[in-house]
Amino acid sequence: METTEKQLAVVGPKPESPPSRFAPGFAAKLNLAVDVVLVVAALLISTTMMGHDLHLERTDVWVLLGVGVVSWLVVGTALCLYDVRFADRERLDDLALISIQVMVVTVVLFVTRLVMGTESWIVALSMFPPLLWPSVALLRLKLFRNLSVQEEPLDEVLILGVGAMGRLTGEDLNNKHRRKVIGFLSFSNESSTTAPPAPVLGTAKNLEHILCTVPVDEVYIAGNMLKHSAEMQAAVKLCENFGIPFALPAYHFRFDRARPVDDHAISDGYLHFMTHAFRPHQMALKRLFDIVSSAAALAVLSPLLIGVALGVKFTSRGPMFFKQKRVGLHGKTFHMLKFRSMVVNAEELKAKLEAHNEQTGPVFKMKNDPRITRIGRFIRKYSIDELPQLINVLRGEMSVVGPRPPIPSEVEKYAAWQRRRLSVRPGLTCIWQVSGRNQISFEEWMYLDMQYIDHWSLKNDINLILKTVPVVLTGSGAS
Repeated sequence: METTEKQLAVVGPKPESPPSRFAPGFAAKLNLAVDVVLVVAALLISTTMMGHDLHLERTDVWVLLGVGVVSWLVVGTALCLYDVRFADRERLDDLALISIQVMVVTVVLFVTRLVMGTESWIVALSMFPPLLWPSVALLRLKLFRNLSVQEEPLDEVLILGVGAMGRLTGEDLNNKHRRKVIGFLSFSNESSTTAPPAPVLGTAKNLEHILCTVPVDEVYIAGNMLKHSAEMQAAVKLCENFGIPFALPAYHFRFDRARPVDDHAISDGYLHFMTHAFRPHQMALKRLFDIVSSAAALAVLSPLLIGVALGVKFTSRGPMFFKQKRVGLHGKTFHMLKFRSMVVNAEELKAKLEAHNEQTGPVFKMKNDPRITRIGRFIRKYSIDELPQLINVLRGEMSVVGPRPPIPSEVEKYAAWQRRRLSVRPGLTCIWQVSGRNQISFEEWMYLDMQYIDHWSLKNDINLILKTVPVVLTGSGAS
């Protein structure tokens, strides 16, 4: 263990990688923004090409334009057309998805126009598909796919195995799959004649310590089933307990002519596993909902947010907002925003109040906490202090629904099975918030989070949001 810590200290938090011009997801976001503009332009140009005048002063024109944009966003998200890994798809697959999207949006616009009873000439749809499809397809194939491959790596992975398979896997991931290898762990009695493309952080026995210390998006178990089966099985079990995705070699034999039926499933030569149901289309819609709902809520609640911010500033010494380091998806840290509801030196006073902790486990909860200000007690009771976290949701650090993000000192005290709550993006509300909040024990809280992860669906998220509203309005279970 001591050796591993020294190696981590030498390596630093992250090995340097060649600088990239774009952040992960930049191409997908830019592609979406441009396509939305193209949808509006195609509708307007189609109308003029059919010999009709543009009546932009009419409400029904703007309604149809709005329906076109919203339907494009929803359908594109449901099809994962703007997934951050869209460049990994085959070009024909991209064209097929674009074709489906254009057809669906055209049908939605046609049906909307019929329902509204709008004159057929107000927004002409005859030339809409032939204008939109080639422009969207050409930009996707010639521009945005090329931009995407120039982005920084999307994920940080750990490779278990320093032999030929592990080394070649690391080189392949770095060069072709836009994944950053943060380090290697060696199996027992395994040696490498060539230095791997990232630091060796220890052996397979150090895997648990590494996963507790370094944020990892996925573990590649690049071992030989005949030589390392016991260590590979132990690594699989550990990844399952932590809720960390892992990959196992797809091939254990050499082939001369045989090819897999589905190359896409094993594009990097590995079978990938997750500890919860993989629903990419629903997850994409969840992210769209997060963006739209958080942006709308910030706009609608802006008078309340300004009022509370001024109230906090003028009633106690210190800043309006409180930034606290929290642990997010796969152990990555971020700064969670809240309205300051405590005195400035609250963190220093916490150590003196540990004996009065009313919550079990590593979490600190105290009903009559003397650190809370007068206005702080009110905004905490009705969860108003949490509203700035809508900014965290908009930035992608949190979701509307998900387990609450813990602080690093709490995570250090987690049992292995409790770390699995870090396998999903943290949220503003979850089952715990509608089940008694501070009135239930830490152990029950953890089990409720596991229940959410194991049975996640969009329907359950909507139900939790609907249940959260009355809990927040009544201040039930808060302190």
